[in-house]
This record gives sequence, structure tokens and C-alpha cells, in this order.
Amino acid sequence: MEPSSTTPDADLLEELRRHRAELRESISALEDALAAPTASDRGRWVQRVHVAVVELAGDLREHVDLTEGPDGLYRGVLTTSPRLSGAVDALTREHVLIRGQVEGLLARVGASDVVADVDRVRDLGTALLGRLVRHRQRGSDLVFEAYEFDIGGET
Repeated sequence: MEPSSTTPDADLLEELRRHRAELRESISALEDALAAPTASDRGRWVQRVHVAVVELAGDLREHVDLTEGPDGLYRGVLTTSPRLSGAVDALTREHVLIRGQVEGLLARVGASDVVADVDRVRDLGTALLGRLVRHRQRGSDLVFEAYEFDIGGET
């Protein structure tokens, strides 16, 4: 769909698309790491999960900057479509929850007894993945409602 006259500038839209794809890759990397077998080498599994969570944490920081920053998406949405302030507030609150889940998972993966607690790590990781998928969809819905523009990013 073509951008409307109230759509943010093309550079921001391109950045949103690029970042959306990167975030999806980080989510997929964590999902793959969590799903990998642990029977042969739990230490390697823990290392792989740790790397995936660190990458995801970086992409999440970038996402929050891109959406909540002074020139971010949410400021534009609130200017263009103040009726969506509830959705913006909800997404902003979710950022806090998601950050907490990422920090909790990082702490658990970094614990000395993590090798013996693979199931707990998987539980924490899959709960985080579920929240991220729902958050991404709500963010996409917000952009579409505000600008009638699909940011995609599923490449």
C-alpha cells in the first residue's frame, strides 16, 4: 500500500522496515538456539542461547530508541493520530516488560547452575518469544492504523 500524506518520511519507514527484519532475525536465532538439542553438549547449548539473547537485547535497545526516541515513531503517531495514544502507551509499557524478560533470561543463562536447568531457560525463552511476537504484531497494527501503511519486514 502507498504511504498517505501523513506517513512519516521515507527514511524513517525504511529504517522501521530494516529494523523489523533484524528483530525478526534475532527472534528466530533465539528460537533456534532454544530448540537445539542439549543431549551431547549442554555447555555449548547454553553458550548459543546466551549469544542469541545478547543479540536480541541489542536489537531491542535499537527498537526502543527507534520507537520511543525524540524523533521516534511514537511521537509521530501521537502527532498524526492522537486517538492511538492508548496503543502507544501499551506498547511503551510492553517495552519495560520485555526488557525485564530479556534481563531475566540473561541472568538465568549466566548462572553457574544453568546447565542443570535447561528446561527453566527454555520456559523463560519461549515466554519471551511469545511476548515479542505479539508485540511486533501490535506495533505493525499501530503503524497501519496511524498511516494505512504496512511496514512488513518479513524478508
